[in-house]
Amino acid sequence: MFGKKKKVDLTELDRERLPVHVAVIMDGNGRWAKKRLLPRVAGHSAGVSTVKKIMRMSSDLGIRYLTLYAFSTENWKRPKEEVSALMRLVIDSLRRELEEMHEENVVFNTLGEISQFPDEVVDVLVNAKEKTKNNTGITVNFALNYGARSEIVRAVRKIAHKVEQKELSIDQIDEEQISQNLYTVGQPDPDFLIRTSGEERLSNYLLYQLAYAEFYFTPVYWPDFTETEYKKALLEFQNRKRRYGGL
Repeated sequence: MFGKKKKVDLTELDRERLPVHVAVIMDGNGRWAKKRLLPRVAGHSAGVSTVKKIMRMSSDLGIRYLTLYAFSTENWKRPKEEVSALMRLVIDSLRRELEEMHEENVVFNTLGEISQFPDEVVDVLVNAKEKTKNNTGITVNFALNYGARSEIVRAVRKIAHKVEQKELSIDQIDEEQISQNLYTVGQPDPDFLIRTSGEERLSNYLLYQLAYAEFYFTPVYWPDFTETEYKKALLEFQNRKRRYGGL
């Protein structure tokens, strides 16, 4: 899935001060296509190429987790033709790239209610997760049919059920208990969020997990977010002082 590696000078990056978990809101595919008088699906296809580049570079740098906002719960409101095209893109991309992803030691994971997708999509996603679950390289989370508020509601219901079944007392409900019932269970919270295309909002994305993350917004559309742009973002992360409320 990674494709051909591009030569980018990464010597400026301090490998000891890179984020452990990078979250990305991949925004601007449609506007990228519109600017070129192309159908929106062309933008999504171009965005897949960018995903490959950023996965490759993240893996090479030793970043342990990469979470990509691929399809939100709100995206169902888009035209039916566009949603269908996105589903087909997911199927075709994974079928084409899964073997190489596996060879590159990637762990493929999803965040969200994938059971609401068509059966063919679910089968491809489940197969990819099963095939790569024992790999030890970078974990790439694709947020699919994901919404942070829905995720929190789901976590609250799971905890409430445990209390109801007397498996958990109310006094035992703490931040760790909530984290254990989110989709990202077992993973560190993202320490760096990147959003492309000039928008500066979270759009119902990882609201609980991003509590202490550094945010980086760029006007660059996702299909144009090159390895050089990624390097620029990571350098910005390294230049920030993370105090977590301290001095």
